[in-house]
Amino acid sequence: MFKATFDSLYKFECPDWFRDAKFGIWSHWGPQSVPMYGDWYARNMYIEGSAQNLYHIRHYGHPSKFGYKDLCALWKAEAFEPEKLMDLYYKAGARYFVGQAMHHDHFFNFLSRHNRMNAAQIGPKKDIIGLWKAAADKYGLPFGLTEHLSASFSWWRVNKGADQHGPFAGVPYDGNDPAWRDFYFDNYEHVEPDMREARPWFTQNERFHAYWVAVMEELIDLYAPDLLYTDGSLPFGPHWHDGHTPPPLDERAYGPGLHIASRLYNASIARHGENRAIYTQKDRNPDVHAVGILDIEKSQLPGIAAEPWQTDTCVGNWFYDVRQTFKKPRHIIEMLVDIIAKQGCMLLNILQRPDGSLDDETRFILRELAAWFAVCAEGVYGTRPFRVPGEGDTRVQIQGFVEEAADWGPADFRFVQKGGVLYAFMMRAPQSRVAVIKSLGEGDRVRGVRLLGCGEVPFAQSFGVLTAQLPDTMPTPYVNCLAVDLA
Repeated sequence: MFKATFDSLYKFECPDWFRDAKFGIWSHWGPQSVPMYGDWYARNMYIEGSAQNLYHIRHYGHPSKFGYKDLCALWKAEAFEPEKLMDLYYKAGARYFVGQAMHHDHFFNFLSRHNRMNAAQIGPKKDIIGLWKAAADKYGLPFGLTEHLSASFSWWRVNKGADQHGPFAGVPYDGNDPAWRDFYFDNYEHVEPDMREARPWFTQNERFHAYWVAVMEELIDLYAPDLLYTDGSLPFGPHWHDGHTPPPLDERAYGPGLHIASRLYNASIARHGENRAIYTQKDRNPDVHAVGILDIEKSQLPGIAAEPWQTDTCVGNWFYDVRQTFKKPRHIIEMLVDIIAKQGCMLLNILQRPDGSLDDETRFILRELAAWFAVCAEGVYGTRPFRVPGEGDTRVQIQGFVEEAADWGPADFRFVQKGGVLYAFMMRAPQSRVAVIKSLGEGDRVRGVRLLGCGEVPFAQSFGVLTAQLPDTMPTPYVNCLAVDLA
């Protein structure tokens, strides 16, 4: 059993299910999807002059009259069919599923004894998380939850303001209404941080810390998650990014987070006889994220990591946004392959409209992923890193919140291995239809080469260089994969 200390939690070992799964789908969904106008709506609607503030005023009314609590009542999820969605997600390659328990907006997607503003009592009148878990269990998928509550106290200070200009100048927003203090927080005295810098992302309000702990305990007890994700560092310590000196560890500051990580793992041990749960958070300080798994939002690592990690990303914006351009299937697949070559997993947010349905473009992405996995799954699931992540000169751009598609060429490969087989993903199939791999060592004797989705192909090996003859028509229009059987 784990104790709520760094020394104890450093004994955490990543369970095999996560090492093997590689690809998960996430439902980042809630009342903020109602306007279909993007992420952080519940915050930005209270920031005078912002695009979402103007949209809100012109569609719903001024936030002194029609606030976020009123928007929550409009979320109905009337077309939400979790089992049908889970069937699509499983076919599209997902081998774990993650639901959003709550965003920074303090609206819970489950029936909570701690918060009256929840989906079982307001809006949908459904236990969204319970329905997701039942669907994931039906397909045998590990089930995760994301919590964004830890940053809510700071994030939502803006609902206490008032316009500085115009017809409502000086009129308090509805966050000032004492009748809704429990939902909007008693955060009047909180100093407003720079939220994009994420320092300070967390409040030091100890009453809120206790509230967060109680809610996390409730989630663990109700849903027994296999994965719990915090949107930020381990609560409630300082957040460290690359390029800065990490602060000294203060076990008291991180106490609530350490308590919940140990609670999560010990609950898993009680159920299974061993820990199968994972706690993920975003602090780059290895002394902090070693209590679980490092998560990197909309970015990744440059090379093979010593331990498994996760990229969380999305097909478009975090909540449904009518303005957003979606990633193309090719881009998603290329990201996935590059990530797994570095011992990572990809958690992909599939956007739902406010009624719970998927639009045609999203369904197209899922169909294309399903077709690709039907060809290349052997080279994905259960694999481990090769001695190098790949070869070729092209690299993905490593910059936070930047996910531009790389301009791959025929010399670019990404590698993984399993059971004596090297899986060489061709990021672009050569027009010559001759694949050339230069990363094999002198002791790597090739016994055979298969093109996944096609079968055996002619090959030659000379001085460590492997060449393989490819067919004129490739099995998939996206990344193709050679299975190289090594002696």
